[in-house]
Amino acid sequence: MATLRLFAAARESAGTGKAQFDGATVSDVLSAAVASYGEGFQAVLASCRVWVNGDPAEPHTAVGAADEVAVLPPVSGGCT
Repeated sequence: MATLRLFAAARESAGTGKAQFDGATVSDVLSAAVASYGEGFQAVLASCRVWVNGDPAEPHTAVGAADEVAVLPPVSGGCT
């Protein structure tokens, strides 16, 4: 199982910052997460970047049991 790490709005919508899901690709892992966390989580995913082991990833990127899939929503705020 790949480790799914969730940050900011993704963590809030899922109710957790870390979980494990089966899947051969990023898309498989995220689909399993959507099935578990629901439509609110799916809505957040639309604006997120996904990284695997610290590298940008696409839906077709392969993942294995030792991999970490990170979901990073856009960051805003700060001072100008």
